[in-house]
This record gives sequence, structure tokens and C-alpha cells, in this order.
Amino acid sequence: MTADDRREQLGSGDLITLVSDVGPVPMNVGAILFVAGEGDVDAATVEATFTRRLTSIRRLQQRLATPRWGPGRPYWVDDSDVDVRAHVSRVRCPSPGDRDAALAIAVDAVTRPLPRSRPLWRAVVVTGLIDDHTGLVLVLHHVVADGIGGLAVLARLVDGADATGPAADNENPPSAAPPRGRFVDGVCERCRTLRRVPRRIARIRGGWAELGRGRGGWAPRCSLNAATGPRRRVVTVDAGLDGVRAAGRRSGATVNDVLLVAVTGALAELLRERMEFPQELVVSVPVSARSSATSGHLGNQVGVMPVRVPLVGSFQDRLTTVSGVTRVQKMRTRGTSSALIGPLFRILAALRLFRWFVDRQRLVNSFLTNLPGPPGQVVIAGAPITGITPITVTAGNVGVAFAALSYAGTLTVTIIVDPDVVPEVRELAAALHEQFRAAIE
Repeated sequence: MTADDRREQLGSGDLITLVSDVGPVPMNVGAILFVAGEGDVDAATVEATFTRRLTSIRRLQQRLATPRWGPGRPYWVDDSDVDVRAHVSRVRCPSPGDRDAALAIAVDAVTRPLPRSRPLWRAVVVTGLIDDHTGLVLVLHHVVADGIGGLAVLARLVDGADATGPAADNENPPSAAPPRGRFVDGVCERCRTLRRVPRRIARIRGGWAELGRGRGGWAPRCSLNAATGPRRRVVTVDAGLDGVRAAGRRSGATVNDVLLVAVTGALAELLRERMEFPQELVVSVPVSARSSATSGHLGNQVGVMPVRVPLVGSFQDRLTTVSGVTRVQKMRTRGTSSALIGPLFRILAALRLFRWFVDRQRLVNSFLTNLPGPPGQVVIAGAPITGITPITVTAGNVGVAFAALSYAGTLTVTIIVDPDVVPEVRELAAALHEQFRAAIE
């Protein structure tokens, strides 16, 4: 079997992600890990360990390939010419001790396209931070992994039993295709698709419920929705995870419900300053079809759940309403909305209309991603990771999005904006901080 024969076709969720990558900013996701320099551990040791563990993950040793003729999806193939120097770079922070400068370096790494001719990742080691900290930036194309998959990659990077050797589930992935002709593979894939039609029809009902059964019509018009350009800026807001959880429990709500009310409350404050007064906003929340993953099974298994969040009333009143809405929309079979949006997105992409659609859509006002990170502090090369900041991108005509990740008792919310659409990012961060204060009090 040649390296080219050991290939794995993209799943349906991966294909949706790939065809969605049409905007001025690539469909990348990333995070920056802040690592403390303590004791005998220096930045060079941390960098070497970080790099070695990254290159032990099989998906990060593979590139995307496309069938040259006939039907068939793109597929992963082992890349025998992986050059670590093409993926890992070192940057000294221009403003020592400036966290914003480190975040700007991370944003630059996330918003630069990844060459399709190589494995779809990059890493940047940021030195010169305050208190001898080192920033470890990891960027993946979204087709490599969704949020749950990203957590699996993180688990392979930190110290522990699973991070010291090759992952057993990386060696022989169950989805690897046998060494057959590409045309035969393509035809077989079409046959499998036909056999899955009855099951997909059954999933449509679940997907329609996850999408909210079409309640409420279009998202409200507001200035947050404008076609975005190539620039991005981020700021972060931290909140105590225990306080946020307690605020949710008082209303029978989840941490995600609290986040929905907090971010929309902050957006409402921003819109009021712009003399806009919508009664509600629609926020799209990804819904994973799995609760965990391993570094050998990454990819995308996720649907979307648009939530209509009221802007009128106290924080607790809005939280009670939102928790009731999300409770109804959550299904036992999670992530089923991809059965509806997947075919639509692929048709639009085939007609070269996808970017036109996302630049004009009126389905959502913003995006919110929330991931549960490690509950306790983890280390890499013996050095403690003091903070993890997630970084996603906005797309289409969504000028502001939010990415939240809990780590060691702290909930970090990253606000990602196109500064030409939402220049008031500092004011938005202050408003979000006040929303958390109102929730916890």
C-alpha cells in the first residue's frame, strides 16, 4: 500500500466546513496557551516539547487531496514530506508584558490562509511576555477538527500518560479506505449515500427541531450584520466559572444559557449607543454530535442551534426564558441540523453563491461557541499553563462573534470583531463584564 492509498474521505460535516471557506478570512480556528516560565524549564524546552507532540498527531501529518477525475470527496493522505520548519515559527512580542500584543500575534496567525499543499496547521511560539511567560499559538483549519476535536488535540499536547507516546487510535484509523481505484471509491461513496437516504430523512425532523422549527422568522436587522472584510481584532473577558454556574442553577439554566444572555445583553448595550433598539437577537450556537473525541478521530460532527434571545427584562427574567427555549431545542440526537444545512450549503457552493448568501443572510446576528476545557491546571514540559484563550473567526455579514472556554475555574470569553464593522470592541468588553457582574450578584 502506498502513502497515497492510505486515505480517508472527508465526512459530511468536514465537507460542509470546506465548502464554507469562501470569505476574506480563512476558516481557521486557534488558541493561545500562556505557559509560565518556572524553575529549570526554559522556553526552548517548552517549544521542543510542544512541537514534538504536535507532529505525533497523525492528522497533522496529512494533507488534503482531491480526486483527479470521476466522483468522490476530497480525502486525507499521509504527507511524507512534512517540514516542521514550514509549520512552526518563533516571534518575540514587540511590547513585553503586553497581553494584547500577544493576542494580536495569535489573531494574525489565525487569519492567514494555510497552504492546501501541506498539512493544515501552523504554530507560533511567542516569547518576551511578562513574568517569563511563553505563548503557544496553535492554528488548525476548521476541516481538521471541530471544538471537541480541538480539545482532543490539547489533551495530546499537555503532560500525562496520553501525551508521551503515539496514540494507539492514530495508527490504524477505522475510516481509512482500502487500496482501490479512486473512481471505484467515488462510485461506492455515491452508493453509500443512497443507502443512507432513509436514515437522513429520519434525521431531518430532529434537525428541524434543533433549528428551532422555524419559529420567529428572520433575525432582526441591525448594524452588527454587515459584510466583513479581512481584518480581525480580539479582546477577552474573564469570569469565575463557579459564579456563572451558580447563576445558571438559580434559574434552571446552563453555563451556555448564561453566556447567551450575557453576550446579547452586551450587544444590546452597544446597539443602544448606536440608537438601535431591537427586542431580541438571534445567536447561532454549535451543537456537537459527540461529547468527546480522541486525537485519532478529529473532524467535524456538529450542527447549529439558532437561539432567539430577548433583550427586554432583567438578567434573570431573560435567563429563565432562554433556558426554556434551549431546553426545547436540544434533542437526544445532537447535531442533527447538519442534515438540513449540509445539502443547502453544498448546493450554494456548487453554484458559486455561498459567499453571496453569507454576506446577505438574515438568519443570525452573531455566533457563540462554548467549550469545557480542563477543570484543573495542566502543564507542558513541566511548566504550568496559566491560561488558554480560544480564537475563532467571524464570517459573512456577522461582525462580532464570541468564543468561550473554561479552564481551571476561569471562563474566558474571546470577543472577535471585524473592527470596520464593530470598532467599539473595548466598550463591548466592558459591557460584557457588567453582564457577568449582574448575573453573579
